[in-house]
Amino acid sequence: MTAPIETTGATAEAQPEAILTGAKQSQIEGRSLSRIAWTRFKRDKVAVAGGVIVIMLVLLAILSKPIQWIFGLDPNKFHQDLIDPALLRPKGAWGGMSWSHPLGVDPQYGRDLLTRIIEGSWVSLLVAGGATLLAVLIGVFFGVVAGYYGGFVDTLISRTMDTFLAFPLLLFAISISASLQDGAFGLSGLPLRISVLIFVIGFFSWPYMGRIVRAQTLTLRNREFVEAAKSLGARGPFILFRELLPNLVAPILVYATLMIPTNILFEAGLSFLGVGIAPPQASWGQMLSNASDIYEADPQYMIVPGLAIFITVLAFNLLGDGLRDALDPRSK
Repeated sequence: MTAPIETTGATAEAQPEAILTGAKQSQIEGRSLSRIAWTRFKRDKVAVAGGVIVIMLVLLAILSKPIQWIFGLDPNKFHQDLIDPALLRPKGAWGGMSWSHPLGVDPQYGRDLLTRIIEGSWVSLLVAGGATLLAVLIGVFFGVVAGYYGGFVDTLISRTMDTFLAFPLLLFAISISASLQDGAFGLSGLPLRISVLIFVIGFFSWPYMGRIVRAQTLTLRNREFVEAAKSLGARGPFILFRELLPNLVAPILVYATLMIPTNILFEAGLSFLGVGIAPPQASWGQMLSNASDIYEADPQYMIVPGLAIFITVLAFNLLGDGLRDALDPRSK
């Protein structure tokens, strides 16, 4: 017989009992879909950077009034002593930049640009966020109903979506905003303008969300979990809101994140044309409109609000792309 080969502690293999003992000490944990998505999202550094910027912008918009109160800032305070009466431009170089006015002052009244950027942040995000929420609520409801029931209901809702998409939205928004400037529905001034912008942008944008939700619902309505709910006696509303809607959260969240920058640009465009936010309330689009007359002489006054819009839109787009890749790995 061959003698058994002796092994040292360094080369000896672990016995099965030892492996089982180690497995009991650290059990293998399953990961939820949200945890897997979060892990994928963290790997995308660009999307994480976009998310951080979005959080900072939201906090800036929420805290814009407290920040102005703490530091004694006033977006509508005139500084005529900083304007050269002969040239009608800010005194000094770079548009009157100083420690007191880091981004300079506007050439009309000497108002601090940084303060007006901070003041305009909550207006843009409020209009864009409110319009997106309205479009999501209407679009998700009609989209899931059309996709699940099909037939005549689907045809009616789909043709309604096509009708809304055929509207010249920009011209319609301009006409409504211009006709409701004085007062309506018991509102006037800034609350009226913000409400009108939210309604016009959101109400005529819901078909985009509705089409996506309808397409996703068509792929889910014949899945096993829906058939199982039907076999247990579940009715339509229960299946819509308890079975289908939770499985639509990912595409809804991704598309809503991508709708916000589009609505920011739309609000800025209306304010630029003079039918959005009216002065003296600060708005990024309005600041661009005021700077357009002196752009060739002082491009800084267009660059500052333009960069604010650019950074905001880019951050939301990066965040939306990252969420899409994290929640739907097949899109990569």
